[in-house]
Amino acid sequence: MGRFIKSFVILFIAVALVSAPLGSAFAAEETSFDEVTETAMIFDATIVRPLGAVSIVVGTAFFVVSSPFAAMGGNIGQSYEKLVKNPVTFTFTRPLGEF
Repeated sequence: MGRFIKSFVILFIAVALVSAPLGSAFAAEETSFDEVTETAMIFDATIVRPLGAVSIVVGTAFFVVSSPFAAMGGNIGQSYEKLVKNPVTFTFTRPLGEF
């Protein structure tokens, strides 16, 4: 288990180091909020979409664990929307490069 955590931390650090220059390039190139740039599309496709996929898995796991409590509280629909539906919509249905 410790080896898995160590690998995950190394992967997280590598992604953070790679995404830092992309973020600054995205900020420097952004000229208009109506225009989608190539940098925004690259950043979205390589960093944001995979993180969105991870958030779907994590949100679904939290939804499954918390669903009995949400059902008792009467807010299972709101729980599903926030933990599962919103990440799926963010990851798969919005246009590439549009945040």
